[in-house]
Amino acid sequence: MAFAQEKSYTIDDIYSLPEGSRAELIDGQIYYIAPPGRRHQTIARELFSSINSYIKSKDGSCESFFAPFAVFLNEDDTNYVEPDISVICDPGKLNDKGCTGAPDWIIEIVSPGSRRMDYFTKLFKYRTAGVREYWIVDPEKNRILVYNFESEDTGDYTFADSVKAGIYNDLLINFSNIADLLNI
Repeated sequence: MAFAQEKSYTIDDIYSLPEGSRAELIDGQIYYIAPPGRRHQTIARELFSSINSYIKSKDGSCESFFAPFAVFLNEDDTNYVEPDISVICDPGKLNDKGCTGAPDWIIEIVSPGSRRMDYFTKLFKYRTAGVREYWIVDPEKNRILVYNFESEDTGDYTFADSVKAGIYNDLLINFSNIADLLNI
């Protein structure tokens, strides 16, 4: 479970953490991240593979990244996240450290310790930072919530559904294939 700290921190504090520590920084508060489990990693791998293959097949200008990948969300020193999957379509936001500014599309896969963070804290932060689309993939609840912030549309799906990506015209991700891998 992620716990907020009392003191206000900066990105320098994140980079000063002991080797192997993972944490995110939201509004100056550090939230430690537990290592993901096999189910989480399987979902992330399959989603990333589908998205990355789609972008390559279309000779797209967007790039996809998987965690750990640094996103300096508000271009300030008090917000740093590592989304499970990030898609960035503006190459000007990318540098050697990661992404400066809001990615176009973020996917978070809910783990037992990240539920509140993914459903509430990050939903608010991503929307206000300018993320165009945010997916919350929750294997325990057999649920995929899709927030298209541009059209102010929300979709609620299960692992039996194919889900259309809002930032693309023809990318559908078939979650039943992922469910089969996980025996859901």
